[in-house]
Amino acid sequence: MTTNILDRLKSNPSCLSKSERKVAQVILNDPNKAIRSSIASLAKSADVSEPTVNRFCRSLDCTGFPDFKLKLAQCLATGTPYVNRNVEPNDRVEDYTSKIFEATMSAVSDAKRSIDINALSRTVDALSQARRIGFYGLGASGSVAMDAHHKFFRLNTPCSAYTDALQQRMAAAAAKPGDVVVIISITGRTISLVETARIARESGATVIALTTPHSPLAENCHILLGVDSQENTDIYINMTSRIVYLTILDVLATGVTLKLGPEFQSHLKRIKTVLAEMRFSSSPTD
Repeated sequence: MTTNILDRLKSNPSCLSKSERKVAQVILNDPNKAIRSSIASLAKSADVSEPTVNRFCRSLDCTGFPDFKLKLAQCLATGTPYVNRNVEPNDRVEDYTSKIFEATMSAVSDAKRSIDINALSRTVDALSQARRIGFYGLGASGSVAMDAHHKFFRLNTPCSAYTDALQQRMAAAAAKPGDVVVIISITGRTISLVETARIARESGATVIALTTPHSPLAENCHILLGVDSQENTDIYINMTSRIVYLTILDVLATGVTLKLGPEFQSHLKRIKTVLAEMRFSSSPTD
């Protein structure tokens, strides 16, 4: 699997030492120049030694500087616009299938390493104590909000999903203290969602944002579940970020269920029993 070197450097990985971060900054300033550089010239630009550059490359799971430059070049190569950055126009079925699966698994793994456990814990506490929960999202994030509603409505707390901008503003204005508003946005730059977050805060609700860190939405919430998106959704279709967000919502739903305690299991059992009545009984295969 091709490691997305630039994305890892932008996330300021903790595996890098202070000197290695100087190398990272030089590369981020001009990735194309880094590809054309020798190890000596890159070391000079970063004011570090050549062994430091080699250690930097190994810290990013590269065998050496040539391997690093190859992966950096692959990262800079653009995929098919409006489809997927990893996919090329001439890819075979097995090629783009493998690429999309690998990109998704990598995104989930990266999110697992970077997610703020304290923020997850605070979110679980807020959701388990909520008077009412609302999930808000537009476009691809709207489908994530609907999935969140499907998971949470069975947890004995009034729950809604809003995927229309006007309904979102009205629901946010009607929110009260004790309500929890979860706003989902991959970019964090959708104007109406940022305004909805502001309205919900003014109404007294606890606002949780599942979004990109350092975005306008991230700056207008009480609790941030920050996920660095590796997709430029202005150019490519959102794919891996959606799966990451769904996984985080699974974590939250599990956390709330555990928080509600063993006595809550009888409630879930009743729901499963009702569902079982709608299915044909399973029979052994011939």
